[in-house]
Amino acid sequence: MTVPVIAFFNNKGGVGKTSLVYHVAWMLAEQGYRVVAADLDPQGNLSAAFLDDERLEALWPESRQPPTIFGAVRPIQTGVGDVADPLLERINEQLALLPGDMSLSQFEDDLSQVWPQCLDRKERAFRVISAFWRVMQRGANLHRADTVLVDLGPNLGAINRATLIASDCVVIPLGPDLFSLQGLRNLGPTLRNWRNGWTERLDRNPEPNLGLPSGSMKPLGYIVMQHSVRRDRPVKSYDRWIGRIPGTYRECVLDISAERAPPVADDEHCLALLKHYRSLMPMAQEARKPIFLLKAADGALGAHASAVQDAYADFKRLSLEVVRRAGVPSPRHPM
Repeated sequence: MTVPVIAFFNNKGGVGKTSLVYHVAWMLAEQGYRVVAADLDPQGNLSAAFLDDERLEALWPESRQPPTIFGAVRPIQTGVGDVADPLLERINEQLALLPGDMSLSQFEDDLSQVWPQCLDRKERAFRVISAFWRVMQRGANLHRADTVLVDLGPNLGAINRATLIASDCVVIPLGPDLFSLQGLRNLGPTLRNWRNGWTERLDRNPEPNLGLPSGSMKPLGYIVMQHSVRRDRPVKSYDRWIGRIPGTYRECVLDISAERAPPVADDEHCLALLKHYRSLMPMAQEARKPIFLLKAADGALGAHASAVQDAYADFKRLSLEVVRRAGVPSPRHPM
């Protein structure tokens, strides 16, 4: 039995994607889910959010097989074997990290080359293109995880194609700006092309015993991030961009008519409209914890303490909605 993989992706950077994965992973762990957070961005920002520099330095040694996602796919890249079991970094009892690695960018060319080779029924091509999925599934089984959350870099390259093929569902973080709308216009058709391309290739797999991802990439919805708020409403300068998101999402991602798209607040495809917790973020980074777990000892006093409570409620509502839409079963032993 495979574990649901949920990717958080937008090919436009700076929309808070890594922060979302970090906070949703922590919140699901808080709610009793067993979670693997997988860092598939070669920049390694998710790993840096979870781990301090000393630990990162130990994970990124000058060796040919580091204990990271790159180390797990390295044997198949070099032709000395299949993917290796990942070495998960345990954050707490419920939450584990599959660490990223800047060296992962070395895998990009291999993934580009094998994509057309799958059409020629080459077994190695299928093993390479499915390497991320098989590593994540192994990690999920090792951790007895309920779900895997994936952070990706902001591009439409071969690494992200292989990662999204490995994903059952996709959550799209957005900023209230023109660039995010343009990102949606690029992202939607690309996801459909990749999904259709993988479906065509699946029929040509020459090894029936090789487990492969379905490549469903089901869009779960979008999250509008980091908007300023005045009297519980986005400031006017962002209103026009927020107002265009529901229609653009329908047309470009869902490929349906946007003629009667509702406002964001009433849009069933909007998972959350999150405030920008600017004042809490520096505290959380210093304390190396999510903003909704900050305590008085971390400096969360007065208005900050109230903002922490708001953040907890916001991320709990968002996180539970994500797993509900993804069809992740409730944890056996909720906390």
